[in-house]
Amino acid sequence: MANNFRSAIFELSDDYVTKSAQLSPIAATSLGIPAGNHELDDFSLAGTQRSADLTQRTLGALSMLDPIDEIDSIAKAVLQERMKSSLALHDSRERHILWNVIASPVSRIRQVFELMPKQTASDIEAITARMHAIAGAHDSWCSTIEELAHDGKRTAKRQVVAIAEQLNTFSKGAYSNIATKIDPAGKNTELAAAAKAAEASCAKTSEWLKDTYLLLANTADAVGEERYALWSRFFTGANLNLKATYEWGLEDLARIHDRMWKVAAKIKPNATSLREVADHLEQDERYLIHGEENLLKKLSGFIDESVRSLDGVYFDIDNRIKNCEARLAPQGAAAAPYYMGPSEDLSRPGTTWYPTLGKTTFGWWHIASTWYHEAVPGHHLQVATVAVEKERLSRFQRSSTFISGHGEGWALYAERFMDELGAFDDPGLEMGYLSAQALRATRVVIDIGMHLGYTNAAGELWDAQTGFRALVDQALINEDFARSEIDRYLGWPGQAIAYKVGERVWMRSREDAKQRLGGKFDLKNFHNYFLKLGPMGLDALEATIATWQGN
Repeated sequence: MANNFRSAIFELSDDYVTKSAQLSPIAATSLGIPAGNHELDDFSLAGTQRSADLTQRTLGALSMLDPIDEIDSIAKAVLQERMKSSLALHDSRERHILWNVIASPVSRIRQVFELMPKQTASDIEAITARMHAIAGAHDSWCSTIEELAHDGKRTAKRQVVAIAEQLNTFSKGAYSNIATKIDPAGKNTELAAAAKAAEASCAKTSEWLKDTYLLLANTADAVGEERYALWSRFFTGANLNLKATYEWGLEDLARIHDRMWKVAAKIKPNATSLREVADHLEQDERYLIHGEENLLKKLSGFIDESVRSLDGVYFDIDNRIKNCEARLAPQGAAAAPYYMGPSEDLSRPGTTWYPTLGKTTFGWWHIASTWYHEAVPGHHLQVATVAVEKERLSRFQRSSTFISGHGEGWALYAERFMDELGAFDDPGLEMGYLSAQALRATRVVIDIGMHLGYTNAAGELWDAQTGFRALVDQALINEDFARSEIDRYLGWPGQAIAYKVGERVWMRSREDAKQRLGGKFDLKNFHNYFLKLGPMGLDALEATIATWQGN
Protein backbone atom coordinates (compact mmCIF):
# COMPACT_ATOMS: atom_id res chain seq x y z
CA MET A 1 0.00 0.00 0.00
CA ALA A 2 1.33 3.43 -0.95
CA ASN A 3 2.10 5.74 1.96
CA ASN A 4 -0.30 8.47 0.81
CA PHE A 5 -3.41 6.29 1.25
CA ARG A 6 -4.99 5.82 4.66
CA SER A 7 -5.92 2.20 3.83
CA ALA A 8 -5.94 -0.45 1.15
CA ILE A 9 -9.64 0.25 0.55
CA PHE A 10 -8.90 3.92 -0.12
CA GLU A 11 -6.10 2.93 -2.48
CA LEU A 12 -8.36 0.53 -4.37
CA SER A 13 -11.06 3.23 -4.62
CA ASP A 14 -8.55 5.67 -6.06
CA ASP A 15 -7.31 3.10 -8.56
CA TYR A 16 -10.88 2.37 -9.65
CA VAL A 17 -11.65 6.06 -10.26
CA THR A 18 -8.41 6.51 -12.21
CA LYS A 19 -9.02 3.48 -14.44
CA SER A 20 -12.69 4.38 -14.92
CA ALA A 21 -11.66 7.84 -16.08
CA GLN A 22 -9.25 6.27 -18.56
CA LEU A 23 -12.19 4.37 -20.03
CA SER A 24 -14.49 7.42 -19.97
CA PRO A 25 -12.99 10.70 -21.20
CA ILE A 26 -16.28 12.41 -20.33
CA ALA A 27 -15.96 11.29 -16.71
CA ALA A 28 -12.31 12.41 -16.74
CA THR A 29 -13.31 15.91 -17.80
CA SER A 30 -15.96 16.02 -15.10
CA LEU A 31 -13.26 15.18 -12.56
CA GLY A 32 -10.97 17.84 -13.97
CA ILE A 33 -8.50 15.36 -15.51
CA PRO A 34 -7.30 16.95 -18.79
CA ALA A 35 -5.59 13.91 -20.34
CA GLY A 36 -8.62 12.73 -22.34
CA ASN A 37 -10.15 16.10 -23.21
CA HIS A 38 -9.70 15.50 -26.94
CA GLU A 39 -11.63 12.20 -26.86
CA LEU A 40 -15.13 10.89 -26.17
CA ASP A 41 -16.41 7.65 -24.71
CA ASP A 42 -16.79 4.42 -26.63
CA PHE A 43 -20.50 3.65 -26.21
CA SER A 44 -20.34 0.36 -28.09
CA LEU A 45 -21.11 -2.92 -26.33
CA ALA A 46 -17.42 -3.70 -26.31
CA GLY A 47 -16.66 -0.33 -24.73
CA THR A 48 -19.26 -0.69 -22.01
CA GLN A 49 -18.09 -4.24 -21.34
CA ARG A 50 -14.59 -2.97 -20.59
CA SER A 51 -16.06 -0.76 -17.87
CA ALA A 52 -18.08 -3.66 -16.49
CA ASP A 53 -15.00 -5.88 -16.43
CA LEU A 54 -13.12 -3.23 -14.45
CA THR A 55 -16.01 -3.02 -11.98
CA GLN A 56 -16.11 -6.80 -11.59
CA ARG A 57 -12.36 -7.04 -10.99
CA THR A 58 -12.49 -4.23 -8.44
CA LEU A 59 -15.42 -5.84 -6.66
CA GLY A 60 -13.44 -9.06 -6.37
CA ALA A 61 -10.40 -7.25 -5.00
CA LEU A 62 -12.58 -5.33 -2.54
CA SER A 63 -14.04 -8.52 -1.11
CA MET A 64 -10.53 -9.52 0.04
CA LEU A 65 -9.95 -6.32 2.03
CA ASP A 66 -10.87 -5.78 5.69
CA PRO A 67 -11.75 -2.25 6.92
CA ILE A 68 -9.37 -0.74 9.47
CA ASP A 69 -12.03 1.47 11.15
CA GLU A 70 -15.52 2.92 10.79
CA ILE A 71 -14.48 5.33 8.02
CA ASP A 72 -13.07 2.40 6.08
CA SER A 73 -16.20 0.31 6.69
CA ILE A 74 -18.41 3.00 5.17
CA ALA A 75 -16.06 3.48 2.21
CA LYS A 76 -16.12 -0.26 1.50
CA ALA A 77 -19.89 -0.56 1.88
CA VAL A 78 -20.58 2.38 -0.47
CA LEU A 79 -18.15 1.15 -3.13
CA GLN A 80 -19.50 -2.39 -2.90
CA GLU A 81 -23.18 -1.37 -3.09
CA ARG A 82 -22.67 1.01 -6.01
CA MET A 83 -20.62 -1.48 -8.03
CA LYS A 84 -23.15 -4.27 -7.50
CA SER A 85 -26.01 -1.98 -8.51
CA SER A 86 -24.08 -0.83 -11.57
CA LEU A 87 -23.32 -4.38 -12.65
CA ALA A 88 -26.96 -5.37 -12.24
CA LEU A 89 -27.96 -2.62 -14.67
CA HIS A 90 -25.20 -3.60 -17.10
CA ASP A 91 -25.88 -7.33 -17.02
CA SER A 92 -29.62 -6.83 -17.50
CA ARG A 93 -28.90 -4.33 -20.32
CA GLU A 94 -31.15 -1.86 -18.49
CA ARG A 95 -28.41 0.76 -18.53
CA HIS A 96 -28.26 0.57 -22.32
CA ILE A 97 -31.96 0.80 -23.12
CA LEU A 98 -33.21 3.33 -20.55
CA TRP A 99 -32.38 6.85 -21.67
CA ASN A 100 -34.05 10.25 -21.84
CA VAL A 101 -33.23 13.88 -22.59
CA ILE A 102 -31.56 14.34 -19.20
CA ALA A 103 -29.55 11.12 -19.06
CA SER A 104 -28.23 9.68 -22.32
CA PRO A 105 -24.98 9.59 -24.28
CA VAL A 106 -26.39 12.42 -26.40
CA SER A 107 -26.80 14.78 -23.44
CA ARG A 108 -23.53 13.68 -21.83
CA ILE A 109 -21.63 14.50 -25.02
CA ARG A 110 -23.21 17.95 -25.28
CA GLN A 111 -22.79 18.82 -21.59
CA VAL A 112 -19.12 17.89 -21.40
CA PHE A 113 -18.18 20.89 -23.53
CA GLU A 114 -19.59 23.17 -20.84
CA LEU A 115 -17.06 21.73 -18.40
CA MET A 116 -13.98 22.07 -20.59
CA PRO A 117 -11.41 24.86 -20.13
CA LYS A 118 -11.41 27.29 -23.05
CA GLN A 119 -8.52 29.68 -22.38
CA THR A 120 -5.37 28.37 -24.04
CA ALA A 121 -4.48 27.20 -27.52
CA SER A 122 -4.22 23.61 -26.27
CA ASP A 123 -7.69 23.94 -24.68
CA ILE A 124 -9.13 24.97 -28.02
CA GLU A 125 -7.28 22.18 -29.83
CA ALA A 126 -8.85 19.69 -27.40
CA ILE A 127 -12.32 21.11 -28.01
CA THR A 128 -11.78 20.94 -31.76
CA ALA A 129 -10.61 17.32 -31.60
CA ARG A 130 -13.47 16.35 -29.30
CA MET A 131 -16.02 17.89 -31.68
CA HIS A 132 -14.51 15.83 -34.49
CA ALA A 133 -14.95 12.76 -32.26
CA ILE A 134 -18.70 13.27 -31.85
CA ALA A 135 -19.64 11.37 -35.00
CA GLY A 136 -17.73 8.30 -33.84
CA ALA A 137 -19.30 8.48 -30.39
CA HIS A 138 -22.79 8.76 -31.88
CA ASP A 139 -22.08 5.80 -34.16
CA SER A 140 -20.82 3.67 -31.28
CA TRP A 141 -24.02 4.38 -29.32
CA CYS A 142 -26.26 3.67 -32.30
CA SER A 143 -24.52 0.33 -32.87
CA THR A 144 -25.28 -0.68 -29.29
CA ILE A 145 -28.96 0.20 -29.23
CA GLU A 146 -29.54 -1.33 -32.67
CA GLU A 147 -27.86 -4.61 -31.73
CA LEU A 148 -29.81 -4.83 -28.48
CA ALA A 149 -33.07 -3.99 -30.28
CA HIS A 150 -32.58 -7.04 -32.49
CA ASP A 151 -32.10 -9.07 -29.28
CA GLY A 152 -35.43 -7.81 -27.93
CA LYS A 153 -34.04 -5.10 -25.62
CA ARG A 154 -35.70 -1.92 -26.85
CA THR A 155 -36.26 1.65 -25.74
CA ALA A 156 -39.75 3.15 -25.74
CA LYS A 157 -40.81 5.14 -28.79
CA ARG A 158 -41.49 8.20 -26.64
CA GLN A 159 -37.83 8.43 -25.63
CA VAL A 160 -36.61 7.84 -29.18
CA VAL A 161 -38.69 10.76 -30.45
CA ALA A 162 -37.52 12.99 -27.58
CA ILE A 163 -33.83 12.26 -28.17
CA ALA A 164 -34.28 12.70 -31.94
CA GLU A 165 -35.75 16.14 -31.28
CA GLN A 166 -32.95 16.97 -28.88
CA LEU A 167 -30.38 16.02 -31.52
CA ASN A 168 -32.27 18.07 -34.08
CA THR A 169 -32.03 21.08 -31.76
CA PHE A 170 -28.30 20.50 -31.32
CA SER A 171 -27.86 20.28 -35.10
CA LYS A 172 -29.11 23.84 -35.50
CA GLY A 173 -26.15 25.63 -34.01
CA ALA A 174 -25.42 24.13 -30.58
CA TYR A 175 -21.77 23.46 -31.33
CA SER A 176 -21.30 26.49 -33.57
CA ASN A 177 -22.45 28.61 -30.64
CA ILE A 178 -19.64 27.12 -28.55
CA ALA A 179 -17.16 27.89 -31.33
CA THR A 180 -18.41 31.46 -31.66
CA LYS A 181 -18.05 32.13 -27.93
CA ILE A 182 -14.47 30.87 -28.09
CA ASP A 183 -13.61 32.64 -31.34
CA PRO A 184 -16.01 35.57 -31.94
CA ALA A 185 -14.03 36.77 -34.95
CA GLY A 186 -14.34 33.41 -36.68
CA LYS A 187 -10.64 33.14 -37.48
CA ASN A 188 -10.27 29.56 -36.28
CA THR A 189 -11.62 27.79 -39.34
CA GLU A 190 -10.78 24.32 -38.00
CA LEU A 191 -12.84 24.88 -34.87
CA ALA A 192 -15.76 26.16 -36.97
CA ALA A 193 -15.49 23.15 -39.27
CA ALA A 194 -15.41 20.76 -36.31
CA ALA A 195 -18.56 22.38 -34.92
CA LYS A 196 -20.32 21.96 -38.26
CA ALA A 197 -19.21 18.32 -38.42
CA ALA A 198 -20.61 17.77 -34.91
CA GLU A 199 -23.92 19.32 -35.92
CA ALA A 200 -24.03 17.21 -39.07
CA SER A 201 -23.60 14.11 -36.91
CA CYS A 202 -26.45 15.29 -34.68
CA ALA A 203 -28.70 15.70 -37.72
CA LYS A 204 -27.67 12.31 -39.11
CA THR A 205 -28.21 10.53 -35.80
CA SER A 206 -31.57 12.24 -35.35
CA GLU A 207 -32.71 11.02 -38.75
CA TRP A 208 -31.45 7.50 -38.03
CA LEU A 209 -33.42 7.38 -34.80
CA LYS A 210 -36.60 8.50 -36.57
CA ASP A 211 -36.19 6.49 -39.77
CA THR A 212 -34.59 3.26 -38.49
CA TYR A 213 -34.58 2.78 -34.74
CA LEU A 214 -38.11 4.07 -34.18
CA LEU A 215 -39.42 1.10 -36.20
CA LEU A 216 -37.72 -1.25 -33.71
CA ALA A 217 -38.66 0.67 -30.57
CA ASN A 218 -40.95 -0.50 -27.79
CA THR A 219 -44.54 0.71 -28.09
CA ALA A 220 -45.10 0.56 -24.31
CA ASP A 221 -44.02 3.46 -22.08
CA ALA A 222 -44.23 1.60 -18.77
CA VAL A 223 -41.49 -0.78 -17.64
CA GLY A 224 -43.50 -2.93 -15.19
CA GLU A 225 -42.87 -3.79 -11.55
CA GLU A 226 -39.79 -6.01 -11.91
CA ARG A 227 -37.77 -3.53 -13.93
CA TYR A 228 -39.06 -0.62 -11.86
CA ALA A 229 -37.92 -2.28 -8.63
CA LEU A 230 -34.41 -2.69 -10.06
CA TRP A 231 -34.17 0.98 -10.99
CA SER A 232 -35.77 2.31 -7.79
CA ARG A 233 -33.23 0.30 -5.77
CA PHE A 234 -30.42 1.85 -7.80
CA PHE A 235 -31.71 5.40 -7.40
CA THR A 236 -32.62 5.23 -3.71
CA GLY A 237 -30.31 2.63 -2.18
CA ALA A 238 -33.40 1.29 -0.43
CA ASN A 239 -35.68 -1.72 -0.72
CA LEU A 240 -39.08 -0.07 -1.06
CA ASN A 241 -42.60 -1.39 -0.76
CA LEU A 242 -43.78 0.28 -3.95
CA LYS A 243 -47.51 0.05 -3.24
CA ALA A 244 -47.05 1.52 0.25
CA THR A 245 -44.81 4.27 -1.18
CA TYR A 246 -47.51 5.11 -3.73
CA GLU A 247 -50.16 5.37 -1.01
CA TRP A 248 -47.87 7.55 1.10
CA GLY A 249 -47.36 9.81 -1.92
CA LEU A 250 -51.11 10.33 -2.20
CA GLU A 251 -51.35 11.20 1.50
CA ASP A 252 -48.40 13.60 1.32
CA LEU A 253 -49.85 15.35 -1.72
CA ALA A 254 -53.18 15.81 0.09
CA ARG A 255 -51.39 17.41 3.06
CA ILE A 256 -49.48 19.77 0.78
CA HIS A 257 -52.66 20.77 -1.06
CA ASP A 258 -54.40 21.60 2.21
CA ARG A 259 -51.65 24.09 3.01
CA MET A 260 -51.65 25.44 -0.54
CA TRP A 261 -55.32 26.35 -0.30
CA LYS A 262 -54.68 28.25 2.95
CA VAL A 263 -51.95 30.25 1.22
CA ALA A 264 -54.11 30.73 -1.88
CA ALA A 265 -56.68 32.53 0.24
CA LYS A 266 -54.05 35.18 1.01
CA ILE A 267 -53.06 35.60 -2.65
CA LYS A 268 -56.37 35.38 -4.54
CA PRO A 269 -59.26 34.84 -2.10
CA ASN A 270 -61.88 34.04 -4.74
CA ALA A 271 -59.79 31.54 -6.71
CA THR A 272 -61.57 28.35 -7.72
CA SER A 273 -58.41 26.37 -8.53
CA LEU A 274 -54.75 26.31 -7.55
CA ARG A 275 -53.92 26.70 -11.23
CA GLU A 276 -55.72 30.04 -11.19
CA VAL A 277 -53.54 31.17 -8.28
CA ALA A 278 -50.37 30.15 -10.10
CA ASP A 279 -51.46 32.02 -13.24
CA HIS A 280 -52.10 35.09 -11.10
CA LEU A 281 -48.60 34.91 -9.62
CA GLU A 282 -47.12 34.55 -13.09
CA GLN A 283 -48.57 37.98 -13.92
CA ASP A 284 -47.71 39.67 -10.62
CA GLU A 285 -44.99 42.22 -11.32
CA ARG A 286 -43.65 41.90 -7.75
CA TYR A 287 -42.30 38.45 -8.61
CA LEU A 288 -41.20 39.01 -12.21
CA ILE A 289 -37.59 39.27 -13.42
CA HIS A 290 -37.10 40.70 -16.89
CA GLY A 291 -34.12 39.67 -18.98
CA GLU A 292 -31.55 36.91 -18.77
CA GLU A 293 -28.82 39.11 -17.29
CA ASN A 294 -31.10 40.26 -14.49
CA LEU A 295 -32.02 36.64 -13.77
CA LEU A 296 -28.36 35.65 -13.50
CA LYS A 297 -27.66 38.60 -11.18
CA LYS A 298 -30.60 37.59 -9.01
CA LEU A 299 -29.52 33.96 -8.84
CA SER A 300 -25.89 34.82 -8.04
CA GLY A 301 -26.85 37.28 -5.35
CA PHE A 302 -29.31 34.81 -3.88
CA ILE A 303 -26.59 32.15 -3.59
CA ASP A 304 -24.17 34.60 -1.95
CA GLU A 305 -26.78 35.70 0.58
CA SER A 306 -27.66 32.07 1.40
CA VAL A 307 -24.00 31.35 2.17
CA ARG A 308 -23.67 34.46 4.34
CA SER A 309 -26.83 33.84 6.35
CA LEU A 310 -26.37 30.11 6.96
CA ASP A 311 -22.61 29.79 7.47
CA GLY A 312 -21.58 29.44 11.10
CA VAL A 313 -25.19 29.24 12.29
CA TYR A 314 -26.68 26.09 10.80
CA PHE A 315 -23.69 24.85 8.78
CA ASP A 316 -19.94 25.35 8.75
CA ILE A 317 -19.19 26.09 5.11
CA ASP A 318 -15.60 25.61 3.98
CA ASN A 319 -14.14 28.79 2.45
CA ARG A 320 -13.03 26.80 -0.61
CA ILE A 321 -16.60 26.03 -1.64
CA LYS A 322 -18.41 29.29 -0.86
CA ASN A 323 -18.38 30.19 -4.56
CA CYS A 324 -21.16 28.61 -6.60
CA GLU A 325 -21.88 29.91 -10.09
CA ALA A 326 -25.22 30.46 -11.81
CA ARG A 327 -25.41 29.99 -15.57
CA LEU A 328 -28.04 29.58 -18.27
CA ALA A 329 -28.48 26.05 -19.57
CA PRO A 330 -27.67 25.46 -23.26
CA GLN A 331 -30.46 24.99 -25.78
CA GLY A 332 -31.72 21.43 -25.95
CA ALA A 333 -31.35 20.81 -22.21
CA ALA A 334 -34.31 19.48 -20.25
CA ALA A 335 -36.83 21.92 -18.79
CA ALA A 336 -35.73 21.48 -15.18
CA PRO A 337 -32.87 23.43 -13.53
CA TYR A 338 -29.85 21.36 -12.52
CA TYR A 339 -26.49 21.44 -10.74
CA MET A 340 -23.06 20.19 -11.76
CA GLY A 341 -20.39 19.69 -9.10
CA PRO A 342 -16.88 21.13 -8.97
CA SER A 343 -13.79 19.48 -10.37
CA GLU A 344 -11.69 17.39 -7.98
CA ASP A 345 -9.16 20.19 -7.49
CA LEU A 346 -11.94 22.83 -7.17
CA SER A 347 -10.45 24.85 -10.04
CA ARG A 348 -13.88 24.59 -11.67
CA PRO A 349 -16.55 25.61 -9.15
CA GLY A 350 -19.91 23.98 -8.66
CA THR A 351 -22.46 25.45 -11.06
CA THR A 352 -26.23 25.82 -11.12
CA TRP A 353 -27.97 25.91 -14.50
CA TYR A 354 -31.29 27.53 -15.37
CA PRO A 355 -33.05 26.57 -18.66
CA THR A 356 -34.80 29.64 -20.08
CA LEU A 357 -36.72 27.64 -22.74
CA GLY A 358 -36.69 30.74 -24.92
CA LYS A 359 -38.30 32.98 -22.30
CA THR A 360 -37.03 36.39 -21.22
CA THR A 361 -39.36 36.98 -18.25
CA PHE A 362 -39.15 34.74 -15.19
CA GLY A 363 -41.39 34.23 -12.17
CA TRP A 364 -39.28 34.43 -9.03
CA TRP A 365 -42.15 33.13 -6.88
CA HIS A 366 -41.32 29.54 -7.88
CA ILE A 367 -37.57 29.92 -8.48
CA ALA A 368 -36.46 30.87 -4.96
CA SER A 369 -37.18 27.47 -3.42
CA THR A 370 -35.53 25.73 -6.35
CA TRP A 371 -32.30 27.68 -5.85
CA TYR A 372 -32.07 26.63 -2.23
CA HIS A 373 -32.41 23.10 -3.67
CA GLU A 374 -29.75 23.50 -6.35
CA ALA A 375 -27.20 25.66 -4.50
CA VAL A 376 -26.99 26.33 -0.74
CA PRO A 377 -27.97 24.59 1.47
CA GLY A 378 -28.88 22.03 -1.21
CA HIS A 379 -26.83 20.30 -3.90
CA HIS A 380 -23.84 22.61 -3.92
CA LEU A 381 -23.30 22.53 -0.18
CA GLN A 382 -23.65 18.75 -0.10
CA VAL A 383 -21.64 17.85 -3.21
CA ALA A 384 -18.86 20.41 -2.67
CA THR A 385 -18.52 19.49 1.02
CA VAL A 386 -17.96 15.91 -0.05
CA ALA A 387 -15.36 17.07 -2.59
CA VAL A 388 -13.13 18.60 0.10
CA GLU A 389 -13.38 15.76 2.63
CA LYS A 390 -10.24 13.98 1.45
CA GLU A 391 -9.25 12.63 4.87
CA ARG A 392 -12.59 11.04 5.59
CA LEU A 393 -13.90 9.98 2.18
CA SER A 394 -12.36 7.81 -0.50
CA ARG A 395 -11.88 9.23 -3.97
CA PHE A 396 -14.79 7.11 -5.18
CA GLN A 397 -17.08 8.59 -2.52
CA ARG A 398 -15.92 12.11 -3.31
CA SER A 399 -16.00 12.03 -7.08
CA SER A 400 -18.01 9.12 -8.40
CA THR A 401 -20.93 8.53 -6.06
CA PHE A 402 -24.25 10.28 -6.34
CA ILE A 403 -27.29 8.37 -5.13
CA SER A 404 -30.47 10.23 -6.00
CA GLY A 405 -32.32 9.25 -2.83
CA HIS A 406 -29.50 10.62 -0.69
CA GLY A 407 -28.58 13.66 -2.82
CA GLU A 408 -32.00 14.73 -4.10
CA GLY A 409 -33.47 13.85 -0.71
CA TRP A 410 -31.00 16.22 0.95
CA ALA A 411 -31.75 18.99 -1.56
CA LEU A 412 -35.48 18.67 -0.88
CA TYR A 413 -34.73 18.59 2.85
CA ALA A 414 -32.82 21.85 2.24
CA GLU A 415 -35.99 23.46 0.86
CA ARG A 416 -37.98 22.14 3.82
CA PHE A 417 -35.35 23.45 6.22
CA MET A 418 -35.48 26.93 4.69
CA ASP A 419 -39.24 26.85 5.11
CA GLU A 420 -38.70 26.04 8.80
CA LEU A 421 -36.46 29.11 9.03
CA GLY A 422 -39.19 31.34 7.58
CA ALA A 423 -37.62 31.92 4.16
CA PHE A 424 -41.05 31.65 2.51
CA ASP A 425 -43.08 33.94 4.77
CA ASP A 426 -44.12 35.92 1.70
CA PRO A 427 -47.32 34.20 0.39
CA GLY A 428 -46.10 34.11 -3.21
CA LEU A 429 -42.77 32.50 -2.27
CA GLU A 430 -44.61 30.11 0.03
CA MET A 431 -46.86 29.04 -2.84
CA GLY A 432 -43.75 28.51 -4.95
CA TYR A 433 -42.19 26.35 -2.25
CA LEU A 434 -45.41 24.37 -1.83
CA SER A 435 -45.74 23.89 -5.59
CA ALA A 436 -42.22 22.43 -5.57
CA GLN A 437 -43.27 20.11 -2.76
CA ALA A 438 -46.42 19.19 -4.67
CA LEU A 439 -44.34 18.45 -7.77
CA ARG A 440 -42.18 15.96 -5.88
CA ALA A 441 -45.19 14.31 -4.21
CA THR A 442 -47.00 14.12 -7.56
CA ARG A 443 -43.90 12.47 -8.98
CA VAL A 444 -44.17 9.66 -6.42
CA VAL A 445 -47.78 9.05 -7.39
CA ILE A 446 -47.54 9.22 -11.16
CA ASP A 447 -44.08 7.66 -11.55
CA ILE A 448 -45.08 4.53 -9.69
CA GLY A 449 -48.64 4.74 -11.03
CA MET A 450 -47.64 4.91 -14.70
CA HIS A 451 -44.99 2.19 -14.57
CA LEU A 452 -46.98 -0.23 -12.39
CA GLY A 453 -50.37 0.35 -14.02
CA TYR A 454 -52.27 1.93 -11.12
CA THR A 455 -55.42 4.05 -11.51
CA ASN A 456 -56.11 7.52 -10.16
CA ALA A 457 -58.98 8.64 -7.90
CA ALA A 458 -61.27 8.98 -10.92
CA GLY A 459 -60.60 5.38 -11.92
CA GLU A 460 -58.45 6.39 -14.89
CA LEU A 461 -55.23 4.57 -15.68
CA TRP A 462 -52.13 6.59 -14.86
CA ASP A 463 -50.49 7.27 -18.23
CA ALA A 464 -48.79 10.12 -20.06
CA GLN A 465 -52.00 12.13 -20.41
CA THR A 466 -53.39 11.75 -16.89
CA GLY A 467 -49.93 12.29 -15.47
CA PHE A 468 -49.54 15.47 -17.53
CA ARG A 469 -52.83 16.89 -16.21
CA ALA A 470 -51.82 16.08 -12.62
CA LEU A 471 -48.55 17.98 -13.02
CA VAL A 472 -50.25 21.06 -14.49
CA ASP A 473 -53.22 21.15 -12.11
CA GLN A 474 -51.73 19.78 -8.88
CA ALA A 475 -48.04 20.72 -9.07
CA LEU A 476 -48.74 24.04 -10.89
CA ILE A 477 -45.99 23.71 -13.47
CA ASN A 478 -46.42 25.02 -17.01
CA GLU A 479 -47.37 22.72 -19.86
CA ASP A 480 -43.95 22.65 -21.57
CA PHE A 481 -42.29 21.68 -18.30
CA ALA A 482 -44.99 19.06 -17.64
CA ARG A 483 -44.44 17.40 -21.02
CA SER A 484 -40.70 17.28 -20.38
CA GLU A 485 -41.33 15.80 -16.92
CA ILE A 486 -43.58 13.03 -18.24
CA ASP A 487 -40.98 12.02 -20.80
CA ARG A 488 -38.38 12.05 -18.05
CA TYR A 489 -40.35 9.80 -15.69
CA LEU A 490 -41.18 7.28 -18.37
CA GLY A 491 -37.55 7.17 -19.49
CA TRP A 492 -35.99 7.16 -16.02
CA PRO A 493 -38.14 4.88 -13.83
CA GLY A 494 -37.60 5.19 -10.09
CA GLN A 495 -35.52 8.39 -10.21
CA ALA A 496 -38.40 10.81 -9.75
CA ILE A 497 -39.55 9.24 -6.48
CA ALA A 498 -36.07 9.59 -4.95
CA TYR A 499 -36.64 13.24 -3.95
CA LYS A 500 -39.59 12.71 -1.63
CA VAL A 501 -38.49 9.28 -0.47
CA GLY A 502 -35.08 10.71 0.41
CA GLU A 503 -36.52 13.79 2.10
CA ARG A 504 -38.69 11.53 4.25
CA VAL A 505 -35.62 9.62 5.45
CA TRP A 506 -33.68 12.81 6.23
CA MET A 507 -36.61 14.36 8.13
CA ARG A 508 -37.59 11.18 9.97
CA SER A 509 -34.01 10.41 10.93
CA ARG A 510 -33.39 13.96 12.16
CA GLU A 511 -36.52 13.90 14.33
CA ASP A 512 -35.64 10.45 15.70
CA ALA A 513 -32.15 11.71 16.60
CA LYS A 514 -33.70 14.72 18.39
CA GLN A 515 -35.91 12.47 20.47
CA ARG A 516 -33.12 10.00 21.23
CA LEU A 517 -30.42 12.54 22.11
CA GLY A 518 -32.58 15.15 23.81
CA GLY A 519 -30.53 18.15 24.98
CA LYS A 520 -27.39 16.67 23.43
CA PHE A 521 -28.82 17.13 19.93
CA ASP A 522 -27.31 20.09 18.06
CA LEU A 523 -28.69 20.94 14.63
CA LYS A 524 -25.44 22.34 13.22
CA ASN A 525 -23.55 19.26 14.40
CA PHE A 526 -26.18 17.06 12.75
CA HIS A 527 -25.83 18.90 9.44
CA ASN A 528 -22.04 19.03 9.50
CA TYR A 529 -21.58 15.41 10.50
CA PHE A 530 -23.87 13.89 7.92
CA LEU A 531 -22.77 16.16 5.08
CA LYS A 532 -19.19 15.08 5.72
CA LEU A 533 -20.20 11.43 5.97
CA GLY A 534 -20.69 11.36 2.21
CA PRO A 535 -23.26 9.78 -0.07
CA MET A 536 -24.82 6.41 0.67
CA GLY A 537 -28.04 4.52 0.09
CA LEU A 538 -31.08 5.52 2.13
CA ASP A 539 -31.25 2.25 4.06
CA ALA A 540 -27.62 2.72 5.12
CA LEU A 541 -28.16 6.41 5.92
CA GLU A 542 -31.10 5.74 8.19
CA ALA A 543 -29.23 2.98 10.02
CA THR A 544 -26.18 5.23 10.47
CA ILE A 545 -28.17 8.18 11.85
CA ALA A 546 -29.90 5.80 14.27
CA THR A 547 -26.55 5.05 15.94
CA TRP A 548 -25.17 8.62 15.89
CA GLN A 549 -24.13 9.85 19.32
CA GLY A 550 -24.48 13.56 18.55
CA ASN A 551 -20.78 14.45 18.37
